Amino acid sequence: MFNSSSNLRLFLIHVFIIVLSNYAVQIPVTVLGVDTTWGTFTYPFIFVATDLTIRIYGAAKARKIIFTAMLPALVVSYIVGTLFSFGQYQGLNSLLVFSIFVFRISLASFSAYVVGQLVDILVFQRLRALKQWYIAPAASSIMGNALDTFIFYAIAFYQCNDPYMAENWVSLGIVDYLVKIAASLSLFVPIYGMILNLLAKYVLTNNRDSSPTI
Repeated sequence: MFNSSSNLRLFLIHVFIIVLSNYAVQIPVTVLGVDTTWGTFTYPFIFVATDLTIRIYGAAKARKIIFTAMLPALVVSYIVGTLFSFGQYQGLNSLLVFSIFVFRISLASFSAYVVGQLVDILVFQRLRALKQWYIAPAASSIMGNALDTFIFYAIAFYQCNDPYMAENWVSLGIVDYLVKIAASLSLFVPIYGMILNLLAKYVLTNNRDSSPTI
């Protein structure tokens, strides 16, 4: 499945962030008077990982990682979400009872992840050649997060069996999106630039070291 250790690491990063975010989105939190969920602050890392993959390895590898990670992430998200529903450990017996609430979250994440990441790749790939490096990750994050957030909240929480989420999913989704964009532009895009610089140096160093054997 993986022809290099870098592919495996990228795959594991994507799966980990998706599973963590699907668990965190079940836990509401109020930040500076704004109601949101912890997933708002974990999921943007997936866009950083995808954009860095495109920048360093190209769009084809990024798409391969996405399609490889989506099914394992769906399964693991359901297992983790069922075991730790609403932030509380439910015991192994909880896996014997099908949870439609957790399944909808996992399915919503599956759908939103694929669509959002493919849009992210499309936008980023078109803008990556611009001299200003920050335009591509900023624009792809804005577009990808918009589709990702709407798809996720609509599938996961529209008329769901959690009264709070069923009643507030639209407002939570809007807040979630705005917080994601604010966090992406103020925090994750600068982090992207720092990591990009480090990875570029690492890749160039490795290429120089391995060039005599090619």
